[in-house]
Amino acid sequence: MKTHVSISAREIKGPLNLSLTINSGQTSQPAWVIDNKYYKEFLLVDNQPFLIKLSQEELTGSVEMEIESNTEFNLKPILEEVRRIFDLDYDLSNFYEFLKEDPKLAPTIDFCKGLRLFKAHNIFECLISSICSANNSIIRWNRSIRAMREKWGDSYRLPSGKFHTFPSPLTILNLPEHEIEEMEICSGDKNIEECIHNLKACGVGYRGKYIKKASSMVNQGLKLGKLGQMGYDNAFETLLEFPGVGPKVADCILLYGYGMGDAFPTDVWIKRIISHLYFDRKDVPVSKIREFGQNQFGEYAGYTQLYLFHYARKSGLLNKLKPVKK
Repeated sequence: MKTHVSISAREIKGPLNLSLTINSGQTSQPAWVIDNKYYKEFLLVDNQPFLIKLSQEELTGSVEMEIESNTEFNLKPILEEVRRIFDLDYDLSNFYEFLKEDPKLAPTIDFCKGLRLFKAHNIFECLISSICSANNSIIRWNRSIRAMREKWGDSYRLPSGKFHTFPSPLTILNLPEHEIEEMEICSGDKNIEECIHNLKACGVGYRGKYIKKASSMVNQGLKLGKLGQMGYDNAFETLLEFPGVGPKVADCILLYGYGMGDAFPTDVWIKRIISHLYFDRKDVPVSKIREFGQNQFGEYAGYTQLYLFHYARKSGLLNKLKPVKK
């Protein structure tokens, strides 16, 4: 069965640019797939499978939603989940007033209007996505996560087709890391080119060992759900215990996974942007840039980082900040 519902612009606190939000490279999850005029994704809500399709005819306008399921369902939790994922109850207008107070930040509004946090539906998937994103392109880590879903996730059949969840920590823990390990498991019954059911075959590269260890830690009892109930500092330190999770990846998980707005994900690009805007392009350490961002922007740190990076990409500033090759 299919149900159609609209979320009017009046029901959204401030503007929303659906396409920009979905395609902004946030590591909460892969970008939703574009299908004609709809962005679609498979979600489990209260353990019931749904195909959610969203479209927006005009930027910052209302959102049309099509919900597909095998059975009758309660609309309220689905709407609540969509509102949470796209942060529709966050008042962007207040944030824009904050940006306007700083001449260095004010130009970001025109380039980023309606850009919102794209929060994780599955926090474990967000953890693995963020690990995969380190030193990687958006296209590659998106492809890796979708490959892991299709190979090892639980499958569900809906009228529109077959869909998959992200695999559980235990499932990933029991996977071979690379093709050699897969060959050993099958006692050499496969040729190496036939060994495609391993993490490396999904394009995760050296991150496979981090993914396996992270899955082990979660499977052994580290409760990801409890991190969202911690204060920022405790949650940040806990995430650093995961292999492959440094300060930047930890902040990505806290921001995109849990919506902790005081997180300020800082990599070499954010370092260059902040150094250019606030430190006369001096070579300030990444750790100092992160500290500056949190202190300078406070509760708006996460959103400010998101807007600064997108602004720098679209305005051409990022290209200007690349080091000159000698």
